[in-house]
Amino acid sequence: MKCFVTGGAGFIGSNLVDCLLPYHKVTVYDNFSTGLLYFLKPERKGLTIIKGDLLDTSFLMNAMKGHDVVIHLAANADVRFGFNQPDKDITQNTMATFKVLEAMRKNKIDKILFSSTSAIYGEPKIVPTPEDVEFPQQTSLYGASKLACEGLIEAYCAGYNMTSWIFRFVSILGERYTHGHVFDFYKQLKAHPDHLDVLGDGNQKKSYLDVQDCISAMLDVADECDAPVNIFNLGTKEYCKVKDSIGWICDYLNLQPEIRYSGGSKGWIGDNPFTYLDTDKIRSTGWKPTHTIKTSVIKTIKYLENNPIVMERS
Repeated sequence: MKCFVTGGAGFIGSNLVDCLLPYHKVTVYDNFSTGLLYFLKPERKGLTIIKGDLLDTSFLMNAMKGHDVVIHLAANADVRFGFNQPDKDITQNTMATFKVLEAMRKNKIDKILFSSTSAIYGEPKIVPTPEDVEFPQQTSLYGASKLACEGLIEAYCAGYNMTSWIFRFVSILGERYTHGHVFDFYKQLKAHPDHLDVLGDGNQKKSYLDVQDCISAMLDVADECDAPVNIFNLGTKEYCKVKDSIGWICDYLNLQPEIRYSGGSKGWIGDNPFTYLDTDKIRSTGWKPTHTIKTSVIKTIKYLENNPIVMERS
């Protein structure tokens, strides 16, 4: 197949490209605002890299011609700062997804894999949270924009005979990780190993998934399911407190910093104090993760240590 991967130079996207290239031709479409050419090894056979903006309608449409499937990973993922720039999530997530769907429709491409988020569940009353839970109030613009993307995809599937695979991720860890709490903590400890500033009280409970497990789930399920809309939670059957991950990171780095909590049960507006998804549906296909949260946290720190270019870019 010819696969068109938006955000293919990013954290998840570049790892996905590595898995696709031995079997398929891949076009990476990325504006490189956060993605790195360093992640892609551009000389590889079967790989085409296009620098472009998803909001550039005609350029996107021409770039997408001749492909069989779209894997739409590009998004603004700065959940914490959504309310500082309220148009950013709507433009880069919702509007960009509309542009992708229109380009697909006009190019007669009928398959899309989409990276959604656990943030669409807001602060659910049911934990672990299943895919069919009644949606609570949205608490972040990021989550709201991704839920709008899901609605657009579902409508295009109904109206234009497309097939979609929608993946609601917990936070992802692993190689090429470029943002999130592990990145922020490591960056702080590199700058001042004697203290660490932490948003909230450290008791926030979070589930995480290794990037390799995330990709294997996406690709395994896409080979098997063919309903018009296929929605899956992606995560592990475990969670940890922020305090736990701090302990793992500090033990690995052999540091004993003063931990300075900002206080409160949330780190920012929209920070769900307990993120833990029901993953029975994806597990029923035979998939299961191969990494624990702790091993993924340590693996992420090791990658950041060995690839200082990622830290320099931040």
